[in-house]
Amino acid sequence: MCKPIPLATIGYESAPQARVIDELKKAGVEVLIDVRAVAASRRAGFSKGLLSSSLNDAGIDYVHLRELGTPKEGRMAARRGRTAEMREIFEAHLAEPAAQLQLAQAIEIARGRKAALLCYEADHRGCHRAIVCEHMREAADFAVENLHPTTL
Repeated sequence: MCKPIPLATIGYESAPQARVIDELKKAGVEVLIDVRAVAASRRAGFSKGLLSSSLNDAGIDYVHLRELGTPKEGRMAARRGRTAEMREIFEAHLAEPAAQLQLAQAIEIARGRKAALLCYEADHRGCHRAIVCEHMREAADFAVENLHPTTL
């Protein structure tokens, strides 16, 4: 029997960049897979360029898989607390060929190195990254660990 493949998720909603990176390092993450449709943030340190550079300095690779992000209408539903509507919108998006290709990329990356999926929401249960994990687990035996960085 094969050993499950470790896969982490992390949200940065309630933590500064340094705390998120510390949590990733503590979990042994080798590559961060950014699953935001828009890799920009009003939160300091979480826009694509700065985040990628900071992760690189910490010895963690960065990959942005934009097609694994929630479309705008899904993000709007999530902000309103309509998780079921967000899920429906995201599942339809995930069925698209470009999203399927990037899902396959995420699976391949995570099979080779300890990976973590990153998005904004602190609670994975209300975030589309949980749905991405579900689909990844259909393809391989991933053991998902949801990391919870807190403010310093």
